[in-house]
Amino acid sequence: MNNVIIQIKSLQNYGFDDEDGIEFTTDGQYFTDGDMACISYEETAVTGMEGTTTRLMVEGRQVVLDRTGLIRSRMVFTPGEKNAFQYTTPYGVANLGIDTREVTQHFDENGGEMELIYVVNMEHAVVTRNKFHITVRQMGENTNG
Repeated sequence: MNNVIIQIKSLQNYGFDDEDGIEFTTDGQYFTDGDMACISYEETAVTGMEGTTTRLMVEGRQVVLDRTGLIRSRMVFTPGEKNAFQYTTPYGVANLGIDTREVTQHFDENGGEMELIYVVNMEHAVVTRNKFHITVRQMGENTNG
């Protein structure tokens, strides 16, 4: 595992021009194993998921996002596929679905970047349209662009 700087930009559209976004930078861990890249970081109050660890496993056009701790979920993103998952919080469990539209990524032993475009639904109704962009850089590298 390498210590890295992780920059995350996330945009959610709730319909009717109601968009919400978040952008933050955090420390994390990163490693590659063949064609698979693994990214791990601790969520903070900025994301509203403090006490949660997020791990992303990226291989080809598939991304698996695991959250453990206060918030628990396992989301599988594969373009053109719909996947169901449980989103567990201290307040209860929600059964949700994701419809992955696009996964683009480029990672190597030094880091890289990825973008996910997907729709979250509940009981077949669209809840949000999402764009998630993550950039991973080795400690000490310039993170501005």
